[in-house]
Amino acid sequence: MEILKVENLTKVYGKGETAVKALDNVSFSVKKGEFIAIIGPSGSGKSTLLHLIGGVDVPTSGKVLIDDTDIYALNETQLAIFRRRQIGLIYQFYNLIPVLTVEENMTLPLLLDGHKVDEENFNNITKVLGLENRLQHLPNQLSGGQQQRVSIGRALMNNPAIMLADEPTGNLDSKNSSEIIDLLKLFNKQYNQTLIVITHDEHIALQADRIISIEDGRIKKDEVIRG
Repeated sequence: MEILKVENLTKVYGKGETAVKALDNVSFSVKKGEFIAIIGPSGSGKSTLLHLIGGVDVPTSGKVLIDDTDIYALNETQLAIFRRRQIGLIYQFYNLIPVLTVEENMTLPLLLDGHKVDEENFNNITKVLGLENRLQHLPNQLSGGQQQRVSIGRALMNNPAIMLADEPTGNLDSKNSSEIIDLLKLFNKQYNQTLIVITHDEHIALQADRIISIEDGRIKKDEVIRG
């Protein structure tokens, strides 16, 4: 079953002579439960692609369908709600709210939706992430690796259709990087969580089911690593 379909996605910044084509007619699909790595040199368009899939930026042309919903056919309010419920975003610099505790940061997407927290699910996720003794800490009381664990937990709270991670280990040492990727793989395999990771780290990319290489805003190669 296809969970994500990207059709002829193009993004142009600027106009006329100063126009820059960041993405050029990109198309691919992702099955539910797949782990995809997107790689490419700096400025290749991979982060632009992730932001368009995540509904954070608007394409110049083309479509993004997540679970059969054309996300750019939604109005601004509908897209914000869809993004919160169906797309889990993990950033390089964590994007945690400094005045909120670990527990509050993780449960914020649910509370914004007016939903009650499923305590069993929350406890299960915090245990897997090794955060059960850190729930009342603020972000500045945590290590970088722990902060990234919180952002993973927050992304998982709504059981999203897809998880998107933009250089999730780019700010971490090798030990923490390895632990974060192991956790993402665990949620991918054990919970059948669809995962798309942008990375410049070949070691991380080779752990994916499939590697999509982007160059000059186009897909250069789309290679299945493991079935």
